[in-house]
Amino acid sequence: MTTSQTPKRPFDAVLCDLDNVIRFYDMTQLARRERVAGLAPGTTTKVAYAPQIDLPLLLGKITQQQWVESIVLGLAGQVSEVQARELATALATAPFWADEVVVTLLRQVRAHMPVVLVTNATLELEGDLASLGLADFSGHVVSSARLGVAKPDREIYEVAAERAGVAIDRCLFVDDRLENIQAAAVLGMIGVHYREPADLRESVSFLLDDSHAAGSLSGDIK
Repeated sequence: MTTSQTPKRPFDAVLCDLDNVIRFYDMTQLARRERVAGLAPGTTTKVAYAPQIDLPLLLGKITQQQWVESIVLGLAGQVSEVQARELATALATAPFWADEVVVTLLRQVRAHMPVVLVTNATLELEGDLASLGLADFSGHVVSSARLGVAKPDREIYEVAAERAGVAIDRCLFVDDRLENIQAAAVLGMIGVHYREPADLRESVSFLLDDSHAAGSLSGDIK
């Protein structure tokens, strides 16, 4: 006699990045100002996201306005101070939106297992999520600016798994940056390199497409 068994699911929680997975920025105004200033496209972001300028912001050590001032100093010699401040401000205040396809996918996943946002973010994160209508989107939010540790430091992954309430090797980690995925994989997580919604959908399809999933997993909602 054979006994049928329900296949073990590959993970029990989804840990997901925010920027370039869920949230995207409109850089049109910044690009226009760079053209006017005679700068090559991406000059401002290259300065702004250099570790010595960006990391203090992501660790919650400086405010967004202090970050703007650091960018202004970093652009010194390339444009006037007035132009540098306009460029830095255009970057810091760039409009953003949430990808509704990804938001819908993750809401469906959350019906079956914990979803935790794990993001290298600023002290503005809570307000940003509220403005997107995502204040209660996930069970927990692990922000580098609040924790004082940024990806790919292992501690941020450990904290995220703890808040999800599952073993670290039972987590799916979704991010657009390979170095962050590789760090998660070292800890035993399943990594997904996000480039488009299909990457996420494929990974969680067993939850979305199995007609028996809702019944078999109903007891696993957390």
